[in-house]
Amino acid sequence: MSSHPPDPPVPPGAKKRLTKADRQRQLLEVAWSIVRSHGTDALTLGVLAEKAGVTKPVVYDHFGSRTGLLGALYAEYDHRQHALMDEALRATGKSLAAVAKVIAGAYVQCVMTMGRELPGVSAALAGSPELDALKKQHEAAFLEKCRAALQPFAKQPLGLAAMRAMLGTAEAVSFAAAAGEIEPAEAEAEIQDAILRIARRS
Repeated sequence: MSSHPPDPPVPPGAKKRLTKADRQRQLLEVAWSIVRSHGTDALTLGVLAEKAGVTKPVVYDHFGSRTGLLGALYAEYDHRQHALMDEALRATGKSLAAVAKVIAGAYVQCVMTMGRELPGVSAALAGSPELDALKKQHEAAFLEKCRAALQPFAKQPLGLAAMRAMLGTAEAVSFAAAAGEIEPAEAEAEIQDAILRIARRS
């Protein structure tokens, strides 16, 4: 039997202490709002602490550095993208057109959900070797998932060059849709067309 006394009740009106996971969720939400309102350059750990109403050590404890914070933002985007695609692939018919539509739709939907702030975070990730390596690691996992889904319908082995071509199209037109330059449906159609051309190449 534990000899520790029970935790005292939280007084009415007092703020409940967040768990570490809940605090990180809150910090990431505030970080996205800063990027959305002021751009990626405005996102520093000090600004995040101020906007989130916590001390700097709390933010440093979660992310370690601005590099760590940007990496966490991109990882969250990447996780959401994988979840969307996994769910859609499980529900789709087994044909090349269906799989291509799922990949295109999941990519555009995720970028649109994250809003205009994602291109800035993506650009910042390419600004240092450490962040660029992190982005490439996430991209490699996404491309392998796409390759595995498409290969059964392809006329030849899908290599890295083909997958990179698909990703380049997906990123460019999705970011254009997020910026309001084109409609999301147009972006999806272009990505789907690129996937079909790559997979059907003899």
